[in-house]
Amino acid sequence: MSRASLDKDPHEVAAMFDDVASGYDRANSFMTFGFDRRWRNTTARVLDAKRGEKVLDLAAGTGVSTVEYTRNGAWCLAADFSFGMLKAGKHRKVPMVAADALNLPFADASFDVATITLGIRNFVDTKAALAEIARVVRPGGRLVICEVSTPTFAPLRFVYRKFMLRAMTWVGRRFSSNPEAYAYLAESMLEWPAQRQFAEIIESAGWSDVEWMNLTFGVVAVHRAKKPDVDSES
Repeated sequence: MSRASLDKDPHEVAAMFDDVASGYDRANSFMTFGFDRRWRNTTARVLDAKRGEKVLDLAAGTGVSTVEYTRNGAWCLAADFSFGMLKAGKHRKVPMVAADALNLPFADASFDVATITLGIRNFVDTKAALAEIARVVRPGGRLVICEVSTPTFAPLRFVYRKFMLRAMTWVGRRFSSNPEAYAYLAESMLEWPAQRQFAEIIESAGWSDVEWMNLTFGVVAVHRAKKPDVDSES
């Protein structure tokens, strides 16, 4: 396996993540200078998952984010389409399931909350996935997504766009047997829509009350939304 393409064929992307799974968490922390932990902590606070709630953590990878979201006693399920990533995280004490975000193996309204941390940009059809996620979240339930975004500070935005591909390719060569996978990840970051554009995609998929918060000058943004109540839909 060499590299997934930006048309995001699910089989190519899954195979790519299978290939880099063993060192992915370590490389991710290195590339973000440890900020990934802060971003997960902030996402957990926004998520505010409480005891008795059921949380679906999609594109969960090795489950490192899922563990964070159980801190207050919520039941959290890690779902990912990469068997390699799930296998790499099997030591974590959270339930895991292989699942495709476009065809989730869950009944309607199964979860109180759905969340995705640094993974939705790898979905082949963002809007369709968001609509499918809405199906499995109860009316009035919540959606929280932490994803790379567009830096708000112009000099940082220039550096980010100018050197991201080069830096991630270098990291891939140092930490992975598949350096081209990290080139794909960098390209997917640069292709990802800005904060407002992504908010509009979320809303178009059937979610309401969409808002976002920038982290680290907008390098990452946390988007939050609500699934409309049954009364508000009628």
